[in-house]
Amino acid sequence: MIQQNKPGLLGAVSTLLGMLEINILTVNGIGEDRRGFLLQYPSPEKVQALQEALQHVDTIEIAAFRPPTIFDRLALRHGRRLDKAESNPPTYRFIREELGLLVDFLGDTLVEGGNQLIGIRGVPRVGKTEAAISACVYANKKWILLSSTIIRQTLRTTLMLDEAEDSVFLIDGMTSTSRGNDAHWELLNRVMKLPTPKIIEHPDVFLRDGRIKRDLDFIIEIRNQPQDEIGIDDVAVSFSAFDIS
Repeated sequence: MIQQNKPGLLGAVSTLLGMLEINILTVNGIGEDRRGFLLQYPSPEKVQALQEALQHVDTIEIAAFRPPTIFDRLALRHGRRLDKAESNPPTYRFIREELGLLVDFLGDTLVEGGNQLIGIRGVPRVGKTEAAISACVYANKKWILLSSTIIRQTLRTTLMLDEAEDSVFLIDGMTSTSRGNDAHWELLNRVMKLPTPKIIEHPDVFLRDGRIKRDLDFIIEIRNQPQDEIGIDDVAVSFSAFDIS
C-alpha cells in the first residue's frame, strides 16, 4: 500500500527487486492507493531479504506477500478486486460493464474443473447465459445446454456419449422447474454426480424446487447498475418455442 506517492517510487522498488535478482512478471495499480506485483524469484532467501528490506521503507506498506491466488491475478489484470458480499455461499457482484472481469473470473474457475455448482442470478437481459458461454470458451471447455431459453427453449433428457467428459453443463433453473419432465430431472440428477462444473441460472428457483438438494459453491450476481434489485418476479419465461432432445 502506498503511504507517500512521490515521484520515482516505482523505480526505486524496481531497482531493489533487480538487485535481488527478482523479476517483475506483472505490475498494476489496484484501486487508488495500491500497486500489485507478480514476482518470479530465484530462491526463498531472496524473498526473505526483500521482505526485511521493505519493513524499513516508510513510503510503502506491504499489505500481503503470498503465492498468487486467482483473485490476485484478476486484480493485477483488471486493476481492481472482485466485489464480494459477506454471505454463504460466497457471492460475487458484477455490473454489465464488468463482463470482461466476470468472464476471466468464471473462466479461470472452470479451468480448475471439479464438481463445482455455480449459481448465476441477475436482472433480465443482462447477459447471464452469454457470460457463462464466454467463460467456457475462455477456459477451452465444451458447454452443454441442459435447459435454456437463449435461442429457443431447450430441455435435454439424454447426453451423447462424449458429452459427459470435460464439459461444463449450463442449466436454466426457471425452465427446468417450470417445464422439466421426469426424464429431464433424472438427467439433471445424473449430471450433478459428474466430476465437472455445473452453472445454474436462477439458482434460487432451482434449489427451492427441492428435487435436487445440493449446496452452491458460490453465486455470481450481474446487474446493469450497482443499485439494481434482483428479484425472482422480474424473470419472465416464454414457452412459445419448446424443444426436447
